[in-house]
Amino acid sequence: MANAASGMAVHDDCKLKFLELKAKRTYRFIVFKIEEKLKQVIVEKLGKPTDSYEDFTASLPANECRYAVYDFDYVTDENCQKSRIVFIALSPDISRVRSKMIYASSKDRFKRELDGIQI
Repeated sequence: MANAASGMAVHDDCKLKFLELKAKRTYRFIVFKIEEKLKQVIVEKLGKPTDSYEDFTASLPANECRYAVYDFDYVTDENCQKSRIVFIALSPDISRVRSKMIYASSKDRFKRELDGIQI
């Protein structure tokens, strides 16, 4: 179903890969791209569970907009191992204005599709 604000649909593969990350920790991160010709959000890159945050940031383009989810591991003050799934909307200043507008108008609908994002 297309997003009313931007007309962008979310490919089923996006939801499937996100569920794999959430349930099985199959990936460290997922980078999503809006394919304007197809008018839908697609999976662009999957990070291996062993990938670091540096691998994640290196996989993001410097001058294009993207969405991403990152499985962030941390230790609490009580020395408990925890994990949070973080949603990231990348919109560099040097990216195209049209692209920034499409990503901004599709963001909330896309986040709702990925049930289980914590931050």
